[in-house]
Amino acid sequence: MKKTTQLKNLINSKNLDFIMEAHNGLSAKIVENVGFKGIWASGLSISAALGVRDNNEASWTQVLEVIEFMSDAVNIPILLDGDTGYGNFNNMRRLVRKLEQRGIAGVCIEDKLFPKTNSFINGEAQPLAGIDEFCGKIKAAKDAQTDPDFVVVARIEAFIAGWGLEEALKRAEAYRLAGADAILVHSKKSNATEIKTFMEVWGNRHPVIIVPTKYYSTPTEHFEEWGVNMAIWANHNVRAAVTAMEETTKQIFEDQSLVNVEGTVSSVSHIFELQGADELKEAEKKYLPTYGQDMNVIILAASRGSQLGDLTKDIPKTMLKVNGTPILHTLVNQLNEIGVKDITVVRGYKKEAINLPNVKTIDNDEYATTTDLDSLLLAVDEIKGTTIIAYGDILVKSYIWNELLSTDDEISIIVDASFERNMKQKQDFVIASAPYNRKTFNQKVNLISIDTHCTSPHGEFIGLLKVNQQGAKKLKEHYLLVKEKIKKNYWTLNEFLTSYASVNNISIKYINGAWIDIDEIEDLQKYK
Repeated sequence: MKKTTQLKNLINSKNLDFIMEAHNGLSAKIVENVGFKGIWASGLSISAALGVRDNNEASWTQVLEVIEFMSDAVNIPILLDGDTGYGNFNNMRRLVRKLEQRGIAGVCIEDKLFPKTNSFINGEAQPLAGIDEFCGKIKAAKDAQTDPDFVVVARIEAFIAGWGLEEALKRAEAYRLAGADAILVHSKKSNATEIKTFMEVWGNRHPVIIVPTKYYSTPTEHFEEWGVNMAIWANHNVRAAVTAMEETTKQIFEDQSLVNVEGTVSSVSHIFELQGADELKEAEKKYLPTYGQDMNVIILAASRGSQLGDLTKDIPKTMLKVNGTPILHTLVNQLNEIGVKDITVVRGYKKEAINLPNVKTIDNDEYATTTDLDSLLLAVDEIKGTTIIAYGDILVKSYIWNELLSTDDEISIIVDASFERNMKQKQDFVIASAPYNRKTFNQKVNLISIDTHCTSPHGEFIGLLKVNQQGAKKLKEHYLLVKEKIKKNYWTLNEFLTSYASVNNISIKYINGAWIDIDEIEDLQKYK
């Protein structure tokens, strides 16, 4: 059902209905989620949220921008508090057209002069618009609408200005005859006597809306008995928000800590829920390339890198900067760029230094006496579906990730065929089923072994591998077969992969350079 039709039905219902104030998209969503059937886009609340007075200091186009966000956020109708219509009949016509374009169900205009002043600020001193002039504005609004169900509400300020019942009734009848879809009768008294008296004389000749802000203690059932069609809870969301923000801000300021407020405020996940984050996830699955989205990454970054001396005194090796950016940050950024967001870092030495947003962490607190395989086994539950496993001290050209992802084998590793032997460092030398060959580079090459003492290797394992769902299953099954040997002999990842390769295939993807690993100070000096 159209929003305009929803609002018109609410106003013309024989039952008393209620709409609730909202002042932005978030509060509008809350109003809808709670169960209200409609929203009052309060001029007071919107101006307050914008930090200005309720005296038309926010232009009508600025108000229009706010309520457009509100309309987009909800499926229930919005009745705009349109003040005096932001000008004369011509401004009124343009306002109605723009409201319809943005899916706003109706507008309420009040019979005061532009620029308006809030009714509760020295109301009796505020002059009212002439009846004929205001009726012309109502007629202009109705003539401008293209949707026959768009609602125009005429708000009577006679009681606010102290003009009494007779004037209120005269104006109400004139506005009805001018075409207003409903009459809003306003009062600032702390009891509802003016409203009751008006309703007794008015009868049921036209729908009536009230705003019980001042006479809030009047039992709601009285409104229904008097024949009121709709009540507006006009400003309590913005007032509640101000109270909560003042209390929370004061607490944080005094404590210089979040400890005493974290349990009293909404969770970030609830904010995401109100923003529609789940819908965006589903839309991303539908419209964005799936490349990289259905995989996760484990980065092994528990070691200090003691060969780097004082450079890793206070940070782990993975946080050393190369060209101004920590190694780990570069790895994560590259992965994000290809759509991989599920990233787990196994940290150990100076683990508090690794605290990237949106990255999960697992701690290897025994990093000093364990191997890279032990770190990986701590994250074994993260080996699921398609998983990339990477050392935390390597940097690769971006295309290397694509080379790895392009393989469809159960387990694949990246091997540099153009390696240089470094006598100062241990290197992860690879023996393969065939050497790199330009003429036969598409042929299947499998791993035989990885060893730091190989005399005639075919390449160097760069510390980057990928497993698919079947490979992950087999890898875990092999672990169960050899876990006693792992514990007894302190196996490294290289030894485990060699053992696996003796009974299952691990395919090799050859590259020629385009990567670095940081093991010693000379490496940093060379690659900066």
